[in-house]
Amino acid sequence: MNNLPGRKEAEAILKKVGCSEEVINHARAVTKLALKLAETLRSRGLEVNLKLVEAGGLLHDLGRCRTHGVKHGFIGGEISRTLGLPQPLVNIVERHVGAGIPAEEAAELGLPARDFIPQTWEEKIIAYADKLVMRNKVIDFEEALKELSRSLGENHPALGRFRKLHREISENLNQALSSKRKEKS
Repeated sequence: MNNLPGRKEAEAILKKVGCSEEVINHARAVTKLALKLAETLRSRGLEVNLKLVEAGGLLHDLGRCRTHGVKHGFIGGEISRTLGLPQPLVNIVERHVGAGIPAEEAAELGLPARDFIPQTWEEKIIAYADKLVMRNKVIDFEEALKELSRSLGENHPALGRFRKLHREISENLNQALSSKRKEKS
């Protein structure tokens, strides 16, 4: 993946397509948190591409230049493709919304009837970090869950997907932290 944009290039892309300064600041905060998560997961021995996490964190909301609705991930994916960005980066942009959207739900929302569920560690990290950043401030999981519940409804299936994503990342982070503690002993 030689054609991944670096930080300056990714920010230039956001400005070029017309993303607001608020969206860019949010993307910077998501990137900062995502890189911390990714570095910790890498220390656990998981294969995580830090350059892809950085580019994905910065560009995940690329579609917000056209809409702030649920379709911004899909639209961002389309923009990413027209810019010739690598498919793993396009996948991050498309799959970060609502901790992922399954095909049936995507069709109901007017998206193509295919899965928009994060698959790779990089996709999961960005989707998770995005939910933990409110505007440009990091919030805890419980607060993020309440906010998601408030915006989507307390029985929305995205809440379960967010809980599952939280468990998966937390379990691996906890293992990484335990490994670090054992190394220091």
